[in-house]
Amino acid sequence: MNTAADHVKTYLAMLEHQRHLSEHTLRGYTHELDELRKLAKDRALEALTPADIRGAVVRAHAGGLSPKSIAHRLSAWRAFYRWLAERIDMPANPVATVRAPKGEKTLPKALSVDDAKTLMDAPQSGTTEALRDTAILELFYSSGLRLAELCGLDLRHVDTPEHTSQGWLDLDSAEVTVLGKGKRTRKVPVGRKAIDALNAWIPVRDEFVKGDPHPLFVSVRGNRMAPGVVRERVKRRALLAGIPSSVHPHVLRHSFATHVLQSSGDLRAVQELLGHASITATQVYTSLDFQHLAKVYDQAHPRAKKRD
Repeated sequence: MNTAADHVKTYLAMLEHQRHLSEHTLRGYTHELDELRKLAKDRALEALTPADIRGAVVRAHAGGLSPKSIAHRLSAWRAFYRWLAERIDMPANPVATVRAPKGEKTLPKALSVDDAKTLMDAPQSGTTEALRDTAILELFYSSGLRLAELCGLDLRHVDTPEHTSQGWLDLDSAEVTVLGKGKRTRKVPVGRKAIDALNAWIPVRDEFVKGDPHPLFVSVRGNRMAPGVVRERVKRRALLAGIPSSVHPHVLRHSFATHVLQSSGDLRAVQELLGHASITATQVYTSLDFQHLAKVYDQAHPRAKKRD
């Protein structure tokens, strides 16, 4: 008879090898399913009831876990039970009717067009490191890449037994090919400013390369840049440029999406550029766009009532 640990192990293996989820996503599922096993204690997972799940939600919320994190936990549990129900006899999915507490809806932060221009055009020292960081900033803002997508880029496509590209740059076509969430591949255009920055970085890139020759962005130690290092470099450049708000890679992705939507009004195109599987995930940017329109209205219309 399979134990709870056996079921969880088999499920995680399925997520890794069949659904090809990222290491980061797998860590999240592992953590949430560990919490489910703690809730069950010595009971079988299929013996848990909706009352058990609701009790866990109440305790998590009282303990300070955010509604968004609780919703993520319930989603992971719900998916696991759907999978489990196909393999064993169980009365019902105990998570099916349980919902997370409602949280305050927050919109992603985006830079204004002026702040984005200030950040990109801030004078730099011209060192190899500065040229690399400029190329990183320009590529984030030009193409709306996720942090993991940018870090995974190679200088060119490599498909050998020793190395398989997670994404690559094609300067001739002015585009990047990236492997996004769910292992979905997409091509994204690269703007002229980003191409200029990349053309300045690539000739001096070999000064940093010591081991793997493939990564597009390399640290001073000669390795592929880690997400934490890229995050720190983006934050540092924004502070030096005098940007008042906290800037990290996802802010640049949001800024890219918001500014493209403001200029084009084409939500479906923004969805494709961002690599969203569903248009629902992209629709948040329509709220951002309306905020921009409302601000323009309030500032320009002679009888507009100023809003808080």
